[in-house]
Amino acid sequence: MTEPVVLAAAGAAVILDLAGPGLPRVVHWGADPGPLDESSLRALVFAAGGAVASAVDGPTQPVGSLPFLPTQWDGYAGRPGVSGDRSGRWPYLRLELDGPVSVVDGLVVAEAVDETAGVRMRCELRLDAHGVVHLRHTLTNVGRDVWTVAALRTVLPVPEQATEVLDFTGRWGLERVPQRRPLGNGTHARESRRGRTGHDATPLLVAGTPGLTEAWAVHIGWSGGHEEYAERISGTAAVLGGGELLEPGEVRLAPGESYTTPTAYFAWSGSGLDGLSDRLHRMIRSRPSHPSGPRPLTLNVWEAVYFDHDLDRLTGLADLAARVGVERFVLDDGWFPGRRDDTAGLGDWTVDPVVWPSGLHPLVDHVRSLGMRFGLWFEPEMVNPDSALARDHPDWILSTPGRLPRPSRHQHVLDVARPEVADYLFDRISALVTEYRLDYLKWDHNRDLLEAARDGVAGVHRQTAAVYALLDRLRAQHPALEIESCASGGGRVDLGILARTDRVWASDSNDALDRQQIQRWTGLLLPPELIGSHVGPSPAHTTGRSAGLPFRCATALFGHAGIEWDISTCTEAELELLAEWAALYKRLRGVLHSGVAVHGDVAGVVTDETAVYVHAQLDNPTELRQRRLRLPGLHPDRRYRVTRCWGEDAELPGDGLIATGRALATVGFQVPRLRPEQAIVFEARAEE
Repeated sequence: MTEPVVLAAAGAAVILDLAGPGLPRVVHWGADPGPLDESSLRALVFAAGGAVASAVDGPTQPVGSLPFLPTQWDGYAGRPGVSGDRSGRWPYLRLELDGPVSVVDGLVVAEAVDETAGVRMRCELRLDAHGVVHLRHTLTNVGRDVWTVAALRTVLPVPEQATEVLDFTGRWGLERVPQRRPLGNGTHARESRRGRTGHDATPLLVAGTPGLTEAWAVHIGWSGGHEEYAERISGTAAVLGGGELLEPGEVRLAPGESYTTPTAYFAWSGSGLDGLSDRLHRMIRSRPSHPSGPRPLTLNVWEAVYFDHDLDRLTGLADLAARVGVERFVLDDGWFPGRRDDTAGLGDWTVDPVVWPSGLHPLVDHVRSLGMRFGLWFEPEMVNPDSALARDHPDWILSTPGRLPRPSRHQHVLDVARPEVADYLFDRISALVTEYRLDYLKWDHNRDLLEAARDGVAGVHRQTAAVYALLDRLRAQHPALEIESCASGGGRVDLGILARTDRVWASDSNDALDRQQIQRWTGLLLPPELIGSHVGPSPAHTTGRSAGLPFRCATALFGHAGIEWDISTCTEAELELLAEWAALYKRLRGVLHSGVAVHGDVAGVVTDETAVYVHAQLDNPTELRQRRLRLPGLHPDRRYRVTRCWGEDAELPGDGLIATGRALATVGFQVPRLRPEQAIVFEARAEE
């Protein structure tokens, strides 16, 4: 009899039962149980009380276990792991192993087949060095005619102690709003049919013990339609799962063709939400494509000039940007023909000869002479009806003849899956990158993909894969190019797009109060160096709310920092404060962009030698007495000097304090009660 397999890394473990004729069963996903000999492992998994009668006649199965792809043949009454048909036939698969299961260096590969239905499955589960599970499946049609894939899901079981669910909703300008509820019997599903991740999409769906002190989470690394769900069906294991959300008939496999799911990322934590973030941040930072080197301080001119492009005004902004310490200057929307507002020009990716008679060279040369890099805004996947491209190639719009989708934001979607469209976009963008030696693209995506079909066939899957291929092609041609994923703010934030881009624009709102929440919860999945975070004007353009400059700067510090503001309107005092903040960002970004994110009385980032914390007052306090702050994450036995490095000028009894990490985490120190929308940034440095 085949013994169970234990995969363990970084305190997490997955235990697999390989004994059955079907796909491996996951009997445990969570804490690493430590070394186990074969007999004790088998006893833990299969001993009396460790197994229950199946929902169907046959061998008993371990409590809480689940096959890689649960089906009705397994007695599973929840959402099936795989569903589809061959012209209405063979909707229920019976997958049996086809050869031994491979287990090498934390990667488990199982091949199974249903010969009668004509379907072969390859399942891959990998536990990486950071304790994150990577799970994906590939379905191949080995029959004689078309197999239509309705759904192919990735699922893992969670224990009965997981009784609470956390996920997120939101809207344009207010992304990542948390919502919590009990996990009872039934299905709690979050689905997106927007053709992009969505402002209301959840970066993680989390199930956990009360208070989420122990937590299990799933993220689907895909930028098109997708689903994440938690499900507890009476008599079966509770699960977390998800996958690509396919429209009817969207994936029809001819004989020999295959479909592979997006990678699903599953993370467990025994130390709450911060433990989830730590695992995921370490995993993301270990990618070969992860940005290296200091993240440059950026000025984006959108909220300074909008569509009003004027060389003198822009060079003046560049002069001020260099003065305060900006390292990258980004020209946003409005540089191409006819683009005086958002109703025209999208798709015509050449420089407007009327506004820019000498091209962008005068501005680019001036920016570079000041020692800054240069970036440019694009929205390649979209087209305005009022554009030369739409007039010349109406057939390039993603639509069915005679059934043009309703426009949104005066624009339609280009069918990037057409080779001629992808070639056009690659040639135009690549030519501009080459001519102006662009360092950076702000890649925008400003509308949902509704009725996204070609010739009546749903096309979001093809569109998403084609956009990925276009980005991959550009990165291969221009390996030093950095790309930001913007989708009217934070509408495309997922690990699929981030495999090809270098940061996300978390929100179109630069309102610092809203940004405190948006950045905190975006950071549940992403490390700070991938989250664009800018100092905006006061009042904020999206909300009309006013906030002091120190608070706005403190908020923007904890991300990939920048400025999005007409700084030509700043006073000398404001420019000096921005320069001080820019210098602080450059000094601290090595810590902020490499450390462990922690949350408690304060939010912070901790490395071996240094930690940076922000104490922010977001509301009007009921009590006006001083607060006692405790600093999480420090080494308990090392001594640290705590100093204020940014924020309000009130006298701080703790400024200059030297204490052990244990004392700072348990006793803490007093600070004055701040007013709403005030913040203080502390630095804790280990003493020799």
